[in-house]
Amino acid sequence: MNRTPILRHIISPAVRDLVELANLDNFDRVTEQVRNLRGCTRPVNLVGWTTTTDTATNTVLRSYSTADEPTGRLLTACGNRRSSRCPACSRLYAADTYHLIKAGLSGGKTVAESVRTHPRVFATFTAPSFGPVHNRPTTPTGKRLPCRCGEHHPEDAPILGTPLNPATYDYTGAVLWNAHAGALWARFTIYLRRELAAHLGMTQKALKAALRISFAKVAEYQERGLVHFHAVIRFDGPDGHTTAPPAWATVDALDHAVKEAARRAVLTVESDTVGDHRIAWGERIDVREITALGDGELTDQKVAGYVAKYATKSAEGSGTVDRSLVCHPCGGRGYLRGPDNFRDLCTDCDGTGQAEPLKDLRVQRHVRQMIHTAWALGHLPEFAELKLWKWAHMLGFRGHFSTKSRAYSTTLGALRDVRRTWRTEQARARAGLPAPDENTTLVTESSWQYLASGYRPGEELLAAQARHEITQAREHAECAKTEGEVWQ
Repeated sequence: MNRTPILRHIISPAVRDLVELANLDNFDRVTEQVRNLRGCTRPVNLVGWTTTTDTATNTVLRSYSTADEPTGRLLTACGNRRSSRCPACSRLYAADTYHLIKAGLSGGKTVAESVRTHPRVFATFTAPSFGPVHNRPTTPTGKRLPCRCGEHHPEDAPILGTPLNPATYDYTGAVLWNAHAGALWARFTIYLRRELAAHLGMTQKALKAALRISFAKVAEYQERGLVHFHAVIRFDGPDGHTTAPPAWATVDALDHAVKEAARRAVLTVESDTVGDHRIAWGERIDVREITALGDGELTDQKVAGYVAKYATKSAEGSGTVDRSLVCHPCGGRGYLRGPDNFRDLCTDCDGTGQAEPLKDLRVQRHVRQMIHTAWALGHLPEFAELKLWKWAHMLGFRGHFSTKSRAYSTTLGALRDVRRTWRTEQARARAGLPAPDENTTLVTESSWQYLASGYRPGEELLAAQARHEITQAREHAECAKTEGEVWQ
């Protein structure tokens, strides 16, 4: 039967593609692939094969090839942590981050439960001032005060975080601070051990033999476009979380060391073009003790939830864009090397090196100026290694959004491995294959190639339906939880 005349009368390309998918030999497998992505907005399309062989019997236990798929490809989740890009994958990333942070506070996930008795604090490190900005100040009692401009700004006012006088605001200093925030944190961790040893009256070598400092941190953008860090910092014994710290390693000692190390950690950025700049933390350094489960204001669950929430955020929270502004063909240089090795003007960006003109970005003036500043600084010889033009959309910040010390907790990779093993076991059980003997050596061979990203138009309709069902299920679960709390 020729279906072309029928499809020709369907105006919507998405519906037309969906009809084509529905007429494939195994449409159920098409919908299964989409549903398995749990609402991913831009999945990765792969082609390839994999086989798992029992070396003892030379038996192939599992064989898979995308050639057997109805669409000839496999869809896998993009795994993007940013909620602005993929809400579904960012929720999974946030969940993994929550378990990672909470395991370092309460135990579990290979971390000893006794870790909850170790001294630990939740510290916030802010950026210094580069000029007065519009804000919503309060008194120590919480009373709302007017901004320095004389107005009482609402919470969602677009003007919040923007300079009172853009002409005198230190945009160069702000961008350079963002660019060196990661290095400043590294300097802080060095001074933290030094300050603790000095406070306790012992050498750093003796301190290292008796105590280990573990941490996990996450970066968050303020409204003014500058990052600040939230960190869980914990005392452990010399062997990590499995051993208790000495009795003299108290929360008070940790509090003192954090504040003194933050005060002393300073970097100097030298430049003949824009002058030298001092990179240091702002005056507002908040350090609070994390209490045991159920006690006090700052509990394990609250801290883990707080860190996980910001692990999926990015610079777009400050009003910037969530995409690179670098022209891909020329890599931001504005030119390409021709066959004669001479520089030829890049026709994609007309020599600007920009994927889109910075002046046309639909952002606030303050954000646009920070982007312009980062782009300009990145092309100065003394800042060439920073590649600030590459990170202009991040307002100069080049560091990782979440990091941890090796001994703090489990890793995101380990959590993903557990999830992958569980899925593999589920697939084996569905296929009716016997469980492999524990003494059996399994060899997996595979070959994969990237094909594209995104859905076919018809698959996008299926994904939208899957997202709708997931959202409804989540809302129903929240309503049921709320009703249960009310009845209790």
